[in-house]
Amino acid sequence: MCGIIGILGNHEAAPILVDALRRLEYRGYDSAGIATVNGGILDRRRAVGKLVNLADLLVHEPLAGKSGIGHTRWATHGAPSVKNAHPHMTARVAVVHNGIVENFAELRAELAQNGIGFVTDTDTETIALLAQLHIDQGMAPVQAAKATIDKLHGAFALCFLFEGEEDLIVVARKGSPLAIGHGNGEMFVGSDAIALAPMTDQITYLEEGDWAVLTRTSLEIRDVNNALANREKRTIQIDTAQVEKGGHKHFMSKEIAEQPSVVGNALNHYVRGGAIQLPTELDFTKIERLTMVACGTAYLACLTAKYWFEQIARLPVEVDVASEFRYREPPMTRGTVALFVSQSGETADTLAALRYAKENADQIVSVVNVAESSISREADISLPILAGTEISVASTKGFTCQLTVLLIMALHAAHQRGHLSAEQLAERLDQLHTMPGLMNVALAGSSAVKAVSRKLASATDILFLGRGAMFPLALEGALKLKEISYIHAEGYASGELKHGPIALVDKKTPVIVFAPSDALFDKTISNMQEVMARGGKVLLITDNAGAQQAGEGVWETLILPEVDDALAPLLYAIPAQQIAYHTAIAKGTDVDQPRNLAKSVTVE
Repeated sequence: MCGIIGILGNHEAAPILVDALRRLEYRGYDSAGIATVNGGILDRRRAVGKLVNLADLLVHEPLAGKSGIGHTRWATHGAPSVKNAHPHMTARVAVVHNGIVENFAELRAELAQNGIGFVTDTDTETIALLAQLHIDQGMAPVQAAKATIDKLHGAFALCFLFEGEEDLIVVARKGSPLAIGHGNGEMFVGSDAIALAPMTDQITYLEEGDWAVLTRTSLEIRDVNNALANREKRTIQIDTAQVEKGGHKHFMSKEIAEQPSVVGNALNHYVRGGAIQLPTELDFTKIERLTMVACGTAYLACLTAKYWFEQIARLPVEVDVASEFRYREPPMTRGTVALFVSQSGETADTLAALRYAKENADQIVSVVNVAESSISREADISLPILAGTEISVASTKGFTCQLTVLLIMALHAAHQRGHLSAEQLAERLDQLHTMPGLMNVALAGSSAVKAVSRKLASATDILFLGRGAMFPLALEGALKLKEISYIHAEGYASGELKHGPIALVDKKTPVIVFAPSDALFDKTISNMQEVMARGGKVLLITDNAGAQQAGEGVWETLILPEVDDALAPLLYAIPAQQIAYHTAIAKGTDVDQPRNLAKSVTVE
C-alpha cells in the first residue's frame, strides 16, 4: 500500500526522501511525490509512474529544504494522476496519507458549506483542506492537525508538514503502521523500518490511535485518549543488503534463490539439539480446535497446514480468509486457539480478524515475518518465520518459511498429543533438515522451467491440479501466475475436475499437474488422463518414479527429487514459483511490482 516518509534533518531532504521512497517501492504504487519547507516556504513535486519520473523532475525542478515528507501512492479514491498524487497541499499545510477516510464525503460537504472547493478526486485532499480551515480559524498547526485527526473515520497513517514550520511534523496512526526514527539532532517517520534503515536503527512504533508531535530534538506521543504515552524505543537490525537485488535481475528471482538458506535459518531457530523449541505457553494438549486466519498466499499456507495438523496431530482445524472471518462472527468454543499468518504482520483484514478473535479465543498465536509488526505485537504468542526482508510483491520465500514454521508446529502438536513418539518425531525432523538440500536440487532445474514457461506465456487460461496437500499448492501456483503474468489461472482439487472444470479443457489450455509419488498419486494420474483424453496439454510435475509411471504422452514433464509426503508442498512450491517468474519474464510484465497489487495491504 501507500508508503510514507518524513524527515526533520540536517541535510537537504529531497534526495533522502526519494531514496527512502525507493525502499518503499515494494509496497506497490502508481505515483510519488515529496514536499519540503525551505526558508519557511512550503513547496512540492509530484509525478505519475515509477520513482525515476519523480527523480527526473527533481533534476529539472529542484526542491530545497531540510524538512520534508514523501509518499508513494496506491490509488483507492481517484485514478493515478499528478493532481491525485500526494502530498496534498494547501497554502499552509501538506499531507501524506496511507489508508482510507471513510467519511470523506461528509467532510467534503462540510468544507463546501464553508466555501471551500476541491481540485482532486481523493479522500486525502479533504484532510489537507480541513487542516487549512482550522488554521484559518485561528488554530496553531499542532492544534489544527489534532482537530483534523479527530474528525476522520477509517484507517490511516498521516504525516503533516506546515508552512513556516521547519522543525515540526505531526503524525497519526489508526489502522495503518507508522514508525518514528530517532537520529542525532534529527527525527524521521516512515511506514516501516526498512525506509528508515540507512538513517537510524532506533525506532519507536506508534500504537493504535496514537498521534505524535516531532521536532529535531523531541518526540511527544499521545494515545487514543490524548494522554501522554511512553512508547518503547527499540534497536532494529535490518540488513540493508536485503533491499538490493544482489546480482539478480529481479527481487523475486533473488528471493526464490534464497529459500534453501532462509528455510535452513527457520529450522535452526526452532529445532535445536534434536528437539523442537517453541514457547511453553503453546500447549497443544489443551487445544481442542485450531482456527487459522490469513489472506492471499498466507491463507494458502494455512490450507496446507490444515492437512498437517489434522493428519499428523489429529487436531481439528478451520481455515478462514481474514476478510470474511470477522463479518461471519464465528462462534469460538472453549479450547479454541486462533492462529494468524501474515508476511508483513500489518495486513488490515488479518489484524481486524485478530482483534475480533481476542474477545473469543483462548489464545492468539501469530506467524509473521516482521517481528515488530502490529499482528506480532498484539498476539499472545508470536512466531517469526525468519525469511528476511521480502521485497517482491509475489511472496516466495515468505510462503515456504510460513510452511516450515507451520509444519514444525504440527509436528510439535503431534508429539505433545501422543500421535508421534520421540523416535518418530526425530525421524520427521531429520527428514525436514534435508529440505534445504532438496530445494537446491529443485532450483538447479531452472533452465527446464524457463523453457516450458516460454510456451506457457502464449496461453490465455491455465489450470493447476493437485490432491491432498498438493491442492493448496495448485491454488498457490495459479495465484502466483495470475499475480505477475496476468494470465487467467485457476487451481482445483484433482477430484473436482469432473464437477465442472473439465469443461474448460481444450488443446489451447495447459493443465499443470502436481503429482509426487505419494499415496494419492494413482488418483491424481487418473484425473490427468481424463484431461489428456480430451486433448488437454499436460505439464506433469513429479519425481523420477512418477515420470516413469505416468510421463508417457504428456506435453511436458518437470522432475523433482523424491520427498516425504508431508514435505512435498515445500519442495513443489519451487517450480510453481519459477513457472510464474519465467512466464512473466517471457511476457515482459513487471515481475516485482505487478499492476494493481501491493505488498502490504493495510486497508480493507
